Amino acid sequence: MPFTIDLSDKVVLLTGSTAGIGLGIARQFARAGAHVAGCGLEAIEQAREFIQTVQSESGQTPLYVQADVTQPDDLARLVSETVARYGRIDILASNAGTNVFAGVDGCSEAEWEINLNLNLASHWRLARLCKPYLEAAPGGGIIVVNASCHAYSSLPGCFPYNVTKTALMGLVRSLTLEWSPTIRTVGVAPGFIDTRLNEAWFDTFPDPAAERARTEAQFPMRRLGTPDEIGGWFVFLASDYARFSAGQTYLIDGGRSVVMM
Repeated sequence: MPFTIDLSDKVVLLTGSTAGIGLGIARQFARAGAHVAGCGLEAIEQAREFIQTVQSESGQTPLYVQADVTQPDDLARLVSETVARYGRIDILASNAGTNVFAGVDGCSEAEWEINLNLNLASHWRLARLCKPYLEAAPGGGIIVVNASCHAYSSLPGCFPYNVTKTALMGLVRSLTLEWSPTIRTVGVAPGFIDTRLNEAWFDTFPDPAAERARTEAQFPMRRLGTPDEIGGWFVFLASDYARFSAGQTYLIDGGRSVVMM
């Protein structure tokens, strides 16, 4: 009997769906047959890659909502439009976020606030909005939160991003303690993933190829991760195969965390 994941009867609400890890998550949920509702800051004309990706993998046209997840009204509209389209929400893939690297001394109040709202508070607010629909999901609802390897260990200058990503592990634990067993919550903590955002970071060096090679050499796997690999973890953790998994945030970093120096 083949090991398969079939989510063809599930509705997934995914934030930050238009690029990077979010696009990989969308692709993998679509491959599993799920109905995908996504959001991003871009107008629908700039979200074509997301829409076409889901269409090519599942044959279904996804819902796309232009939304800023730091705005409570936008989050409420995102949930209401998803329910209006599909009638339910089974899985919340809470992914949206961005790097806010300023350092403890260099961080401004504005940077602190945007980091707090985007990389932490938005996940809590959206989970609460989705709660009644997840509670009504057949077999129970599922929340998968995208944290970061910075929740486990970080680097100088990565404050305040690393603070909120660490706090997301606490959010996963609290949702598990208070909403289980009706809603199952888990987290994913990706390491260095090969996205356009990280490609732009390499481009800040005089020799981008040399910096990429130096970075990859630090990983036991000798490469960066891919958005599809993280998307695969989201799908697996949202499937029945992972139904005894709750409250944990899984570090997926190509073995980087086991390197002492």
